[in-house]
Amino acid sequence: MDNIKAVILAAGLGTRMKSDIPKVLHPAGSGTMLGEIVGSLKEAGIKDIVVVVGYGAGLVRDAFAGEGLCFVEQKELLGSGDALKCAVEAMGDLTGHVLVTCGDTPLITADTYKRLIRGHAEGNASCTLLTCGMEDPSSYGRIVRDERGNIRKIVEEKDAADEEKKIREVNAGTYGFRGAELREFIRDIEINAKKKEFYLTDMADILARNGKKVLSEPCPPDEALGVNSRKDLAVVNRILNQRVIERLMGSGVTIIDPATTYIDKSAVIEKDTTILPCTVIKPGVTIASGCRIGPFARLRPGTTLSRGVEIGNFVELCRTEIGENTKVKHHTYLGDTVVGSNVNIGAGTITANYDGEKKARTVIKDRAFIGVGVILIAPVEIGREARVGAGSVVTKNRNVPDGETVVGIPARPLKKS
Repeated sequence: MDNIKAVILAAGLGTRMKSDIPKVLHPAGSGTMLGEIVGSLKEAGIKDIVVVVGYGAGLVRDAFAGEGLCFVEQKELLGSGDALKCAVEAMGDLTGHVLVTCGDTPLITADTYKRLIRGHAEGNASCTLLTCGMEDPSSYGRIVRDERGNIRKIVEEKDAADEEKKIREVNAGTYGFRGAELREFIRDIEINAKKKEFYLTDMADILARNGKKVLSEPCPPDEALGVNSRKDLAVVNRILNQRVIERLMGSGVTIIDPATTYIDKSAVIEKDTTILPCTVIKPGVTIASGCRIGPFARLRPGTTLSRGVEIGNFVELCRTEIGENTKVKHHTYLGDTVVGSNVNIGAGTITANYDGEKKARTVIKDRAFIGVGVILIAPVEIGREARVGAGSVVTKNRNVPDGETVVGIPARPLKKS
């Protein structure tokens, strides 16, 4: 989409969030609300992205350094219309189209952005609004149409007449504009007498009054959900997680209780793996087929599980590789660890990977057996078919040779009778 520029309006204070953090930097999905939006726009093929910042502008810039975004600062927070005007004044050539979206609507998908732009271009419209039908439209701007169904204007809830409040078609806050006409008519937005702000929604009325074509493109109601409070944010995160879980189940992964399972969208999980309740799978985790994870397991970034691995209750893995058919069943922490195939890790095993200054690695080779309550102080290596007795502490650099059995604190070779 070389003739498309996108503008994200991300300058707002977010008063109802009760936070010192800019609203768009609050966590959503794998990252932040703004990150979700940028990711969807890029997935839709839009490369030229302008972000209008205001409150906490420096924090937003720092968070997205290196992302290839252009930042424009709205010096005085005078509403969405003024924010877009700042972006228009900063942008160069506007001979193509401009997609405008809000920084607090992270549920809009790449497919929806593509449909909006396609419908806008094919309809030869001056403006195309993303709209949806809401069972409860309160707090949303209503789409007001004439008797022929043409869009006349968007009216905000607080400005709507009683009849207008009955309208269920609402504005989703995302627009496609013809760039040249956006530049021409945005200066006609007047300040709202009640709010002392410039409403971007007035552009629909301005363009319609000037004989320009204003169209709409529908989207699912959940995509129109905006975040104004922590409660809204929780709803958005639940939906984002639900999308990930539904995608994985559709690919052949069994998830016993989606409501209590969190899986980051970047996680790779192959078919015929089963995820039990209350499991958390973070970014950068890869799980092969036929594994069984949980309940109450936590897999952190850098974790890779090979085929047929079992991870049980209250197990935490971090930067750890597990070989085929290995079992890590109960109350265990493995960090910076490489575990071979067909290994048994006993309940309560801990790898002590941090000495207060640096992290070190533990290696447990194929067919080793680690007893209950073992502590392995890294760096250390447990050899093939070696055995570590229950309650033992293997101190750093005291590697256990292949086939040897060690016991005690500190662990020593078991004497042969």
